Amino acid sequence: MTAWLTILVPLLVMFFALGMERVESRLRESTVRPDELEQMLERPRPDELRALFRQGTGRALELFRLRARAPKLRRRSKVSS
Repeated sequence: MTAWLTILVPLLVMFFALGMERVESRLRESTVRPDELEQMLERPRPDELRALFRQGTGRALELFRLRARAPKLRRRSKVSS
């Protein structure tokens, strides 16, 4: 019995550590840059605030990025026409 525990416990700890590493890498990829969050919170729109409180930071930043990208898209369409 003791022999099984000395083999099983380190294996379980190793698999747990590998699983947590995968979770951590996914979280690291989806983190928000602090400067981007500060820009959004300086001059938020009502729809961004609503998304922030109802759906979380991810959706609010998505709306902020769309708003920030909109002037660039308008400039491109004016240049191409």
